Amino acid sequence: MSKIKSAFFCQQCGFETPKWTGKCSSCGAWNSFVEEIVQKESKTKGEALWKDDNDKEKKRAHRIDDVTHENEVRMNTPDPELNRVLGGGMVPGSVILVAGEPGIGKSTLFLQSAMQWKNLTTLYVSGEESAQQIKMRADRMGAKNENVYLLNATDTSTIFQEVKKLRPQLLIIDSIQTLESPYIESAAGSVSQVRECAAELQRYAKSTNIPVIIIGHITKEGSIAGPKVLEHMVDTVLQFEGDRHYAYRILRTLKNRFGSTSELGIYEMVTQGMRPVTNPSEILLTQHEEPLSGIAIAATMEGLRPLMIEVQALATSAVYGTPQRTVSGMDLRRLQLLLAVLEKRGGFHFGSKDVFVNIAGGIKVEDPSIELAVVCALLSSYEDKALPSNICLVGEIGLSGEIRAVNRIDQRIAEADKLGMDAIFIPKGNMKGLDKKNYSMEIKTVSKVEDVYKLLF
Repeated sequence: MSKIKSAFFCQQCGFETPKWTGKCSSCGAWNSFVEEIVQKESKTKGEALWKDDNDKEKKRAHRIDDVTHENEVRMNTPDPELNRVLGGGMVPGSVILVAGEPGIGKSTLFLQSAMQWKNLTTLYVSGEESAQQIKMRADRMGAKNENVYLLNATDTSTIFQEVKKLRPQLLIIDSIQTLESPYIESAAGSVSQVRECAAELQRYAKSTNIPVIIIGHITKEGSIAGPKVLEHMVDTVLQFEGDRHYAYRILRTLKNRFGSTSELGIYEMVTQGMRPVTNPSEILLTQHEEPLSGIAIAATMEGLRPLMIEVQALATSAVYGTPQRTVSGMDLRRLQLLLAVLEKRGGFHFGSKDVFVNIAGGIKVEDPSIELAVVCALLSSYEDKALPSNICLVGEIGLSGEIRAVNRIDQRIAEADKLGMDAIFIPKGNMKGLDKKNYSMEIKTVSKVEDVYKLLF
């Protein structure tokens, strides 16, 4: 018998070492090493399961000038939001990793896409749910497709044997943490198993030019479970997020080798599955019967999509000694900076008040152009005067109280005009090359926070 080989793997980053050590030299985590058996057979046996006998690719070096490439042909999915997030469609041979909270709707979203893709043969491999459970979900969606095949298996050799028989045009794996490779003797979900199974799927996708969608779990901290190398191996990493108390889900791009990483897709969870939201601005804006203080509307950008969002702020006298600063949907440090600017440049005493800021709809915004709306919402709550509900604001606040120019101002104004806004406040620096005659709404320019305060209050 051959000697059993083992190694120690960091459960946080996947770093491998032959001996146990207390601290990981790669990520710095303590007590994260676990011993795993890594007795491996030849990789060529696994490749033979899905490769043809005459598929012998010659490996040799080429000069970069001699390499020719054709125009990239993408596969348009039936889901417009998924196409947007992927950068215009699914690239053949790409490996897509999708992660999210339990019960957020990852399996539902991609089963729904497979059922709606009528002319595509899809193999849906599930290691978590039975075929009856998946069929019940498909019946609830009301979709039927004879080209979708189900396979309950966790062994990669079994999966590739079915793949060789069926020859699918799309492979969906649910989930990577349940797969086991026969060439690794550790348990399913361990660092070495996740890495080896992902490598086998990647080799399959690149050799056959068939896209593979991998559904993954996340840890308590919110990061993708498994080694960090898993995210490096795949072509696209999507994060499916949202509060289960809200009906809306957000699909973000964390990594994309074939498109932008700033795109965002919005879905609504309904009984029939995931409904793409084509105009999210109307949903993110709350309709109020009477004007309320502490509410401002911001024009933000998510990738190439303009969004109108509602910023809510509340400033009240601090009951305890240390004032609270609570934020939902934006960076807390950015709020503290804005409060310091208002205190120093405007003379508003927020140091003795509890401040709460919320982005309505449960979405998280990183665009700095919402800072002017946050400041106006804070001042509205401070003065207890409601802002007009038919105006929106856009601008980044500097440390000296100036309002800095932002990008894509024409798209923001067009979105506000489409939703029926009467006026928009924009930075003075954005007026270069902007023609007011192209828009039916009033465009007001401001250069400092004091200018906005005089105009609104």
